[in-house]
Amino acid sequence: MWREIRSRESGELRPYSFANHFRSTRTSSLSLSNFKEVVSPHRGAVNSLQVDLTEGRYLLSGASDGSAAVFDIQCASEFEVGSVIARHKNIFVVDKQHQQGHKYAVSSAIWYPVDTGIFVTGSYDHFINVWDTNTTQVVMNFKMPGKVYKTAMSSLSTSHMLIAAGTEDVQVRLCDIASGAFAHTLSGHRDGVMAVEWSKSSEWVLITGGCDGAIRFWDIRRAGCFLLLDQSKSQLGRRAPLLSRASSNKASTSKVNNRGLSAMSRGQQKKVLGNGTKQSTTGKMRMQAMGSVTQRLHPGMLSSQDRATAHYGAVTGLKVTDDGTYLVSAGSDSRLRLWDMESGCNTLVNFETVRLQTSKAIQIAVTQDSSLVFLPCMTAVMAFDTWTGHTSMSFRGHYECVNCCWFNADDQELYTGGNDRQILVWSPSQMISREDYCSKNGEIPPPQDEDNWSE
Repeated sequence: MWREIRSRESGELRPYSFANHFRSTRTSSLSLSNFKEVVSPHRGAVNSLQVDLTEGRYLLSGASDGSAAVFDIQCASEFEVGSVIARHKNIFVVDKQHQQGHKYAVSSAIWYPVDTGIFVTGSYDHFINVWDTNTTQVVMNFKMPGKVYKTAMSSLSTSHMLIAAGTEDVQVRLCDIASGAFAHTLSGHRDGVMAVEWSKSSEWVLITGGCDGAIRFWDIRRAGCFLLLDQSKSQLGRRAPLLSRASSNKASTSKVNNRGLSAMSRGQQKKVLGNGTKQSTTGKMRMQAMGSVTQRLHPGMLSSQDRATAHYGAVTGLKVTDDGTYLVSAGSDSRLRLWDMESGCNTLVNFETVRLQTSKAIQIAVTQDSSLVFLPCMTAVMAFDTWTGHTSMSFRGHYECVNCCWFNADDQELYTGGNDRQILVWSPSQMISREDYCSKNGEIPPPQDEDNWSE
């Protein structure tokens, strides 16, 4: 680490590269935290976890006993007697005893993207509740036609306040907080929708995964989905970075121009111009014809192309990388797939075979630099290399199936929740100083060895 610091001071290492190296080093040392503990108040399986996107301080959880809780993960409630373990108890919890609480399991709990004063819960009681964090009261609710599997809000949105809801109904509904009514109804899936995710590059693009095995892309400003992922449509490996593609395009363009100039210098300028005119005319006609055909074959309208599937079973989890270029999907076929969102192709990354839950939605997490994917796999959480598919790390600490995980990019910490009702914290290895240990236990630190050279 000191070598990198000196390289950063001398200018040999760029600040962004230094920060990425530091984050990746901390992430690679994740283990069950020996200095932080989240005390779970839930009496049922933990189904959803999320740290707020504004401060990175408050953890929101939802559980099968119909409860939702909020924790302060930066300020500890107390320290365990005789140790340095910081215990984080809930700030408040809303459960079935609450007058406006959910009657059945809370399947999804999310923060309002730009303010911790509001959070949203979705439940199997067919309701989506919008809560005021300060008063712990429901300020708005939406009645859905079936069990709510997943809710999501766009972190980029500046023009709308829509909650995308995936339920056991075939239609995806968008609930508008501003008006308190349903703004859109998206039709296309043939079975319930277990996963919804907003794009990280556009506030208007929504991605949904259904029990019919289909993953659909929607532009909420128009009717019908504009892209349907097909697992048989593939590209090999990772797309080249934008800068390298631009340089290769410039090189190919310069080669073509040089060839054209050399041909004209040999006295064939007139012939080349004549043939070029004919070819360009016919090329334009062909492109216009292909364009009209492509426009007619709209995936959301044509039934012959509306049968494509992304998984051989229900799509149980979706996660878009932070740069908005790739999509990770998990299915009940126990497969994890990586999709290029620009081309809509399966990248054919061969993730190692794992066993996944098939009866409920799971929550996937991705690191900030998109290098690792965290996936709940029965009683463990597996970390896969995004580009090779190899298992990088394995986190085992739960006694029953893990349902959700959330990676906090600010502190490089991983939070996991499972059917054992526990919320576990996985932190980078950290050395605790002698002064901290003694101050937390009320002891006086022993004197340090000092030299007398200055005298």
